[in-house]
Amino acid sequence: MTDTLTESPTKAASRPLVPTLMFIALVVAVVGSLGAPLITAVAGKFDVSLAAAQWTLTAPLLVGAIATPVLGRLGAGPRRRQVILATLAMVVVGSLLTVVPPSFGWLLAGRVAQGAGLALPALMMGVARDHLPEERSGPAIALLSVASTVGIGVGYPLAGLLTEVSGLRAAYGLGLVITVVALAAAWWAVPQPPQGRSVAVDVPGAALLGGGLLALLLAISQTTLWTGNPVLACGLLAAAVVLLAVWVRRERRSDTPLVDLGLLRHPAVAGANVTMFLGGIGMYLLLTLVTRYVQTPATAGYGFGVDVFIAGLVLVPFSALGFAGGKLVPPLRKRLDAPTVLAIGGAMVLVALVVFALTRGQLWLAFAVMGLLGLGVGTFSAAMPAAILAVTPREETSSAMSFNQVVRSVGFSLGSALGGLVLAAHTGSGTGFPTESGYTSAAWAGAASMAVTTVISLALRRTAKARSHPAS
Repeated sequence: MTDTLTESPTKAASRPLVPTLMFIALVVAVVGSLGAPLITAVAGKFDVSLAAAQWTLTAPLLVGAIATPVLGRLGAGPRRRQVILATLAMVVVGSLLTVVPPSFGWLLAGRVAQGAGLALPALMMGVARDHLPEERSGPAIALLSVASTVGIGVGYPLAGLLTEVSGLRAAYGLGLVITVVALAAAWWAVPQPPQGRSVAVDVPGAALLGGGLLALLLAISQTTLWTGNPVLACGLLAAAVVLLAVWVRRERRSDTPLVDLGLLRHPAVAGANVTMFLGGIGMYLLLTLVTRYVQTPATAGYGFGVDVFIAGLVLVPFSALGFAGGKLVPPLRKRLDAPTVLAIGGAMVLVALVVFALTRGQLWLAFAVMGLLGLGVGTFSAAMPAAILAVTPREETSSAMSFNQVVRSVGFSLGSALGGLVLAAHTGSGTGFPTESGYTSAAWAGAASMAVTTVISLALRRTAKARSHPAS
């Protein structure tokens, strides 16, 4: 392998770098979401409850959120290429375990290993910013942000179809094949970072942040805790607050912080992360509402009773128009600042939520709502890096974007939990499905979140005009 340590951006751009980075981001998004359409099949094959099988989706998401800031800090150092290859190798091993698991425990272990890959998109952004010319790095980073969000719609229908046609192993086999290809592509195309980088990982700080995030995500993602064991749920939330408070105190005093909190205090970065958190709530809430609604049997008085494959096809417009939204951002950015584009994306999601709240009696409306959601999410996700990286030093790209991904994960988890709790509140005792009014209430809750997101994004325009130290 040729040493690319001193490669110029022009020479690095001559390699198939952008396709490789995009492919890796898509692969980890697809693999991370594989658990969603396979939960029922896993429960049947391994004779476990649906609640236990749900952990094949929850576990990798938790691992990804915890690993993201650590790998983001490692990605800011001189061994970013080795970190990327080692993480992808771990994902490959995990994928192999999911294909040939002797028991449910081994399958879950494989899914945990796959979850580490969810931390890679932030490192891909760091590679793009370091090794692409400036006129190409911005659009590439924008599309990487989109791919890491809307890529779930790519794997969902394929996994559902493979499960129905060839069984569970075929679906997980898809993950194994694409992760092996991603590892080979990374080995060939990902260059070494520029010289002069150095990084030390604050291990105690990483443990505090990881513990705090784990407690927080468990508290907000496991809705049954709040209905079945509220004392434990409150205890987890309190533990999260304590651990994260101690972590912030440590980071402020550390010479080698895991996350540069000084950078996060910049109004542009802080505002972008707040909009990502609130926007993530509304975006993921609608995503879960629509997929659950279309699979509800008509005997409940609403819904369409579609199978897993058709439910997966409902996500295709989400992904397709998500990438279209990402492509719209570069020309929009020539005329508008990043906060304004964020507001446009948030407004699209807001409209999608309002449409779903008001009318959803035809199946084609679900496809239309998901397409509008994808367009908004794609636009929002593509504009987000520009809002953050405009005030972020080049060497801190991976770390800054990894923190933003953690914020997004928390927002997504809270959106999913909020939707579940609202629907649970509208489910009568002895009935298997909530009343249709529950979907209306949940959609309006998401709309409120997106309305606040849009207002904050517009308010950030004044901050954008006041930026005085662009990234080097």
